[in-house]
Amino acid sequence: MLSASNQALADYLTSQGSGGNHRYELWSTDDNNYYYLKIWSSEASSNSDAYSTTRSFTSTREALIYFDCKYAGRHLPECQNIQ
Repeated sequence: MLSASNQALADYLTSQGSGGNHRYELWSTDDNNYYYLKIWSSEASSNSDAYSTTRSFTSTREALIYFDCKYAGRHLPECQNIQ
């Protein structure tokens, strides 16, 4: 017999920021196993649903380095490993 929890799963916002011509929200799954970014153009309104969502990351650090390298135009040593 399988049982399912009545508890709803929900992702939650952990931080926000900006860099270059973009801004982001860093989201976590409710179990803190994965993180992902929602990224907007800096010109988009704050309630716009015109954003892109990144792949999942295993840490907040990994997600923020990805943003810095891909969207904020920063030249970090870690950027060499970003595809």
